[in-house]
Amino acid sequence: MRILISGASIAGPVLAYWLTRHGFSVTVVERAPALRKTGGHAVDLFRPAMNISQQMGLIARVEERATGTNRMTIHQEGARRPVRVNLSKIFNATSDRHLEIMRDDLSEIYYDATRDHVEYLFGDSITAISPDGEVQFERATPRRFNIVVGADGLHSNVRRLIFGEEPRFGAFIGAYFGVLTLPHAFGLDGELLMHVGVGRTAGMYGARHLDEARALLLFRSEHELDYHHHDVPRQKELLRGAFDGMHPEVDRWLDELDRTPAFYFDSITQVRMDTWSRGRVTLVGDAGYCPGPAVGGSTSLAVVGAYVLAGELARAGGDHQRAFPAYEHAMAGHVRGSHAAALSAAKTLVPASRLGVRGLAQGARLISALPARPRRALLRLASKSARLHNAMTLDDYSPSLAASAGRSDLAGC
Repeated sequence: MRILISGASIAGPVLAYWLTRHGFSVTVVERAPALRKTGGHAVDLFRPAMNISQQMGLIARVEERATGTNRMTIHQEGARRPVRVNLSKIFNATSDRHLEIMRDDLSEIYYDATRDHVEYLFGDSITAISPDGEVQFERATPRRFNIVVGADGLHSNVRRLIFGEEPRFGAFIGAYFGVLTLPHAFGLDGELLMHVGVGRTAGMYGARHLDEARALLLFRSEHELDYHHHDVPRQKELLRGAFDGMHPEVDRWLDELDRTPAFYFDSITQVRMDTWSRGRVTLVGDAGYCPGPAVGGSTSLAVVGAYVLAGELARAGGDHQRAFPAYEHAMAGHVRGSHAAALSAAKTLVPASRLGVRGLAQGARLISALPARPRRALLRLASKSARLHNAMTLDDYSPSLAASAGRSDLAGC
């Protein structure tokens, strides 16, 4: 059985890995001419995604590329003294298995695990998909596939071709974010430096194995802004306007906008769909159910979704009419929870009032100062996203057990 996946970032390679393990023939098509190196921001892997990575034999490489960020300094706009926070204590209290890693590093690790067993078509894109599985490409000759999967992100091409234009499914949740790469001179050894003001948050951090730093800038907007997601000059203009005068340090970061070797900007938008499947086509990860970039644990959700989709296809013997509904049923609760947690996280990370700014800073300091037991208890109440992603319970879809319907607490492995 031949399966085509569109997208070679996170969900695509993870799905390709498990499909090949289950005996399917897999092709991955990627619009970029090579594996994307966009200077992406740090992402979180929570317990289930870590356990899946371990099952893939990749945990050592993943841990080796962890950012190593363990401290945070928060400057409140208008306040004289910064707040210093022990991030290690917070991470350890929210999850017994959690890791922060640069998105590009994670993508490369998953790609390396599949490139010898999966056909990759770089520099190409799908232009049409017929009901019987014939796929037209921009460059390659047409081919027929039994199943097509869109793993091509928030602005999914497959979703557009099969379900309709993006605005039908995107729910803007009131914020934007940008990421730019900074010279090593800006880097901090294991520290996240944050400036927080009403309606805007700017952070800068490095990674222990990188010779460069990243700035992550988030700001609120009551309405969607007028720009195209390929119009980079306009995006940089919006960031400058949103953060003008926040702090001299942030101004220095913004000065790098015209020199940065890598830049990313997007709205914090959720993808909300009644179904992710139509005919022999389905969606995985951000393409089908993005909870919101930078706020919703979308990377862990994509890893879990890819694992579940491959497992349900194997369990159904490749019958998509059985596998797709089972996949959607298995993921529905996780997706709903991620969407709700992302809405809460966006309000916390980008406070709408001075009280919210003080609450973010002082709350983080209090949590890191508490003894271990009350710290864990408080974070279990306060950290919806971490609690949700760590609590996911999945079936065991190991190839030797694919036919078994018994439940397995993969999250607790």
